[in-house]
Amino acid sequence: MTHTMTPQTHLDTRYSSEGATAPAWPEAESLITEAELFWISTVRPDGRPHVTPLPAVWADGALHFCTGPEERKAQNLAENPQVVLTTGTNTWDQGYDLVVEGEAARVTDNDRLRELAAAWEAKYGSFWHFEVRNGHFHHGGGQAVVFSVAPHLVFGFGKGEPFSQTRWRFD
Repeated sequence: MTHTMTPQTHLDTRYSSEGATAPAWPEAESLITEAELFWISTVRPDGRPHVTPLPAVWADGALHFCTGPEERKAQNLAENPQVVLTTGTNTWDQGYDLVVEGEAARVTDNDRLRELAAAWEAKYGSFWHFEVRNGHFHHGGGQAVVFSVAPHLVFGFGKGEPFSQTRWRFD
């Protein structure tokens, strides 16, 4: 499934250096594609947040991740599919941080899962080789569910001169 990527772009001048410009969406999309580690934020049934790192793959206009069906994030998403994934650098004055907000949708089609498994291995190497059976990734003795997050909003934070804050809104 391919999502239309024609976001509305807005530079928030309140939080941007004078003369800063909003990056074009393809530039931000490239940073998401190349990022190796993301932090996923979900909400527990009692309302407390849950955050954990994981690898993810950008494909066809959506960010994809996998997790064991018994893991806390999978349990949280079963109750509330709203999710935030962040990536960037841990410095304040250089680099670019991105925040992807959306709704996690389970991917169960075996053909689509095979495409995603190939993307995982191409990006992360043979350690991340998955077999696909019965709507799941299989690796070693375990299985994983796969989620797709088509962004509703993406925020970008340029760090260092010029500092910038950009929002991309997807309809």
